[in-house]
Amino acid sequence: MNEQVEVNYAMLDRPEVLMRLFHPRSETGGTIPGPNCTHLMIPVQEDIAIGACFHLAEENAPNILFFHGNGEIVADYHDIGALYAQAGINFLPVDYRGYGRSGGSPTMSAIIRDCHVILDFATTWLLENEFTGPLVVMGRSLGSASALELAARRQDEFTGMILESGYAYGTQLLELFGVQVDNAADMEEKVFRHIQKITTFQKPALIIHAEYDHIIPFSDGRALFEACGSRKKTFLKIPGADHNDILFRGLSEYMAAINTFCKVLTAP
Repeated sequence: MNEQVEVNYAMLDRPEVLMRLFHPRSETGGTIPGPNCTHLMIPVQEDIAIGACFHLAEENAPNILFFHGNGEIVADYHDIGALYAQAGINFLPVDYRGYGRSGGSPTMSAIIRDCHVILDFATTWLLENEFTGPLVVMGRSLGSASALELAARRQDEFTGMILESGYAYGTQLLELFGVQVDNAADMEEKVFRHIQKITTFQKPALIIHAEYDHIIPFSDGRALFEACGSRKKTFLKIPGADHNDILFRGLSEYMAAINTFCKVLTAP
């Protein structure tokens, strides 16, 4: 069942909130993607397009549509994209407005609206280019908002979901960033709604969280896992890791869990 609740994000799109909530940066070179990477620009609005880089392994491989964390850009994932390709997984990271090669400026309203357009684009692009494997939606940190939005509204259109360092309670995150939050419980229920959204998700789910995450507490990952409505859900704790060194501390466990998850999705 897909959730159809309309949400007004205007309270999060005020300038004094946006300057604390988003930290966009442009792509200025750096790591060069491998030969099997396809750069794409995804139109989300007139004169605004979102940058993406599809790391492709095989036409029948699983496809992971990836929404990254705040302060990150698609180019940061060229190395990990190559690892996904070596593992036989098509890895499809996308940016947000104002990030990487993308136009526009980020707002929470735009992030929530754009993820639907991006899903449509990715689904069509994969079909037209004959990539037939199952589609997984994945969100890290800030990207968990996009993943959970699609999980709540459009789970019938993909096969599974992965959350890495996802947040269960957005008001706590705002307070960490120095945003004054009034009526936190009301805002949580009417705006963020991450717990409500994941409760409706019934497809396979994998939730990964760092043990000592100082930005999004480990308890948020557990709360998302416990609330998830799927009967096929897995939780992975990365011991000793913090929010931004989760791959450094636990790359082998991280990739092994994603490999296992994808193999289950492709099994007869």
